[in-house]
Amino acid sequence: MKFKPSCLLLYVLIFLTSCNNDKKINEHEKQLHQRGQDILEYIKLVEQQKSQAIDDFIKALPLEERIAQLFVVNLVGCDTFTPVEENIAGGFLYFSYNIADTKSQMIAFNKSIFEYCKANKKIPPFLTVDQEGGYVNRLRTLNTPLPSAEKVANELTEEQAAELYKNQAEQMQKLGFTMNLAPVTEVCTPDNELFLMERSFGPQQKVISYGAACINAYESNGIGTVLKHFPGNTNTDPHTGLPEIEWTQEDLELQMKPFRELVKQNPSAVLMSHARVKGYDEKNPACLSKYWVTDVLRNDFGFNGIIFSDDIFMGALADNGYPPEKAVVMAIQAGIDCIMISEKRIGQSVQVLLEKAAEDSNFENRLNESVRRIFEYKIKCGFLKLELINGKYVLCVNYEESF
Repeated sequence: MKFKPSCLLLYVLIFLTSCNNDKKINEHEKQLHQRGQDILEYIKLVEQQKSQAIDDFIKALPLEERIAQLFVVNLVGCDTFTPVEENIAGGFLYFSYNIADTKSQMIAFNKSIFEYCKANKKIPPFLTVDQEGGYVNRLRTLNTPLPSAEKVANELTEEQAAELYKNQAEQMQKLGFTMNLAPVTEVCTPDNELFLMERSFGPQQKVISYGAACINAYESNGIGTVLKHFPGNTNTDPHTGLPEIEWTQEDLELQMKPFRELVKQNPSAVLMSHARVKGYDEKNPACLSKYWVTDVLRNDFGFNGIIFSDDIFMGALADNGYPPEKAVVMAIQAGIDCIMISEKRIGQSVQVLLEKAAEDSNFENRLNESVRRIFEYKIKCGFLKLELINGKYVLCVNYEESF
């Protein structure tokens, strides 16, 4: 077959035009790629500057005040905030006697905490309460009815559960609370049902699906959630005794899967149990165990939020060779970020950690890691905010209440 000269010329022109267009397209793609890279580099630079601002804020804060941030404690009354010490803890835990009679009184009490912090230049604490539902329901006289986890899982769809928890979150936020010590993430079995009772969603799949609905409903409406009690419990009440767990490999996986799956939903925190697990650091209760806190929860499960101890004044620790002055050091060494104390004073515990930090610089670094996690949560709450001042990010305290 022979080509006519005119046809050959046409093919050559088409080929050259095509090459030129391809060249233009490639050049345009390169420009877009470079713009994308520039944007990514800018975002990375901004994040580095924000991270440095948090570090600078931590370093400028006296060590004693930093350490105080690593405690969540009970507080006095339900009328007007009355401090019992100069240092304000990182968070306050409300019991039934801290709940006011009316919504307006509750709001006024919580506002008085912020007013005190503003007047005395203190970092505002996060305000947390056990609002699981059922019989663990601190706000029963102020909020709309909240059924137990067991009842929710048995009688509501996941969508209905999400709506229920969304409604609770909105009410809690209006009262001034920032965190709910829920949901219980343990699978209910004969080995723990006497302790958990209606507090668990029940079997494994319901714990995962209803737990996810609970976490997302609260977190997306301004209330932090806390998975508990990792890695689990027995029928022994940790308020009075030390739970000793004996699990088969099947039992272990039954309890681990809900926590492993639900930390992917980005809850604000996880609360450790006081249980000791045979075959897995048999010496130490979970909340004082580096194996459970750091190796499993932090590293294996990849959880980056706050890790709480349970109350270190419970009988499980205090009556079994772990008095508070020993437990606070062990908790931090294990990787705990925030130590729960049912008492109202932290001065003695802060002093113990100060002395330990003075003799061990690595221990101070460990403290600072946890302070950063607390502050990252307080940025999320709006108690701290990153501001661009003269071209530089600075972390500032925000005293404006959002309720």
